[in-house]
Amino acid sequence: MRVAMVSDHASPLAVLGGVDAGGQNVHVAALARQFGRMGCEVLVSTRRDDPSLPRWSALAPGVAVHHVDAGPPYPIAKDDLLPHMDAFADDLARVWHRWRPDVVHAHFWMSGLAALEAARPMGIPVVQTFHALGVVKRRHQGDRDTSPPERQHHERRLVAEVDRVVATCTDELFELVRLGADVDRVKVVPCGVDLAHFCPDGPVEPRTPGLARLVVVSRLVERKGVGNVVTALASVPGAELVVAGGPAEGDLIHDEEARRLMGLADDAGVADRVRLRGRVERGDLPALLRSADAVLCVPWYEPFGIVALEAMACGVPVLATAVGGLVDTVVDGVTGIHVPPRSPERMAAALRCMLEDPALRRRLGTAGARRARRRYGWNRVAQATLGVYGELLCGSDISAEAQS
Repeated sequence: MRVAMVSDHASPLAVLGGVDAGGQNVHVAALARQFGRMGCEVLVSTRRDDPSLPRWSALAPGVAVHHVDAGPPYPIAKDDLLPHMDAFADDLARVWHRWRPDVVHAHFWMSGLAALEAARPMGIPVVQTFHALGVVKRRHQGDRDTSPPERQHHERRLVAEVDRVVATCTDELFELVRLGADVDRVKVVPCGVDLAHFCPDGPVEPRTPGLARLVVVSRLVERKGVGNVVTALASVPGAELVVAGGPAEGDLIHDEEARRLMGLADDAGVADRVRLRGRVERGDLPALLRSADAVLCVPWYEPFGIVALEAMACGVPVLATAVGGLVDTVVDGVTGIHVPPRSPERMAAALRCMLEDPALRRRLGTAGARRARRRYGWNRVAQATLGVYGELLCGSDISAEAQS
């Protein structure tokens, strides 16, 4: 099978941790690699944001990255890319006429617009994964939402016109139905985790003696709730908070959100127990996660939340807000504890409960590792996604074969 994946702003080759580089990049890269291992030919198309990038790059056996010329070749905020989607679609069409895919899988709403424009005249089916919905973003961010005003209109159009929508959690399924989606054309397939990389056994990063360790791995944007954790820390004595994400540690002084977080820490009297680590290489993440007494994933809203899965796979208990995909992945009282978003008081109470009970932490961590292994390996996720493609291409026989 030839699979074209379109990820307008989230390159599978990107360095993670920036404002627009996070879970979608991980998802696209891991899914593409797994497809390649399963014998598919995969082409991932993403916008060229650096003039030195080659037109074509190899990602893995059977997987190539196509850098699309759409707009100036330097970084642009994803919310400013809409005017360049026609050029993006034109480039896709030129490439697909020479390398015709069997199916196109678009990631993010603007990718879907370009994919539909290029694929429809060629009769190629289009599958859409949104990774986030404009209506949800607007609900939680209000006037601070920087999405183009046309976003919700275009998302409704995509829901109506694409051949299938792959939602990453049940909460997203309900949101899509409210946007007018035919429930029979929406399939829920979660994101996955690299179980060989994220596992309970392996190196553990050294800790500060005498302090419990709380870890957050996140892009440094306000909606990720890191500020709520900093505030909560004032009511969690004897614990340090390590925050990984954002630019390199030496550049944090220039990052607006990093400065805001350290200001909150000063105001709360916990600056001596908060460490902003900046960007941590992906190869070093498991050791950091294993060093934690608890990993915190506390966004205001979250389409999925891959970090929670990575922590669970490492056998570490998770404190998570009960939003979006975190409701599916983190089982309250079994693999972690749920708290309401934007509630430092509830976060602090749950953290004190976890830190005072080592047996509880061990039980939650063991159950999390087991759940990650059973449900969220990339092989399972890729098989389910190929099943969606198979329904479009050849009916139930191929779908069943892909999932066998």
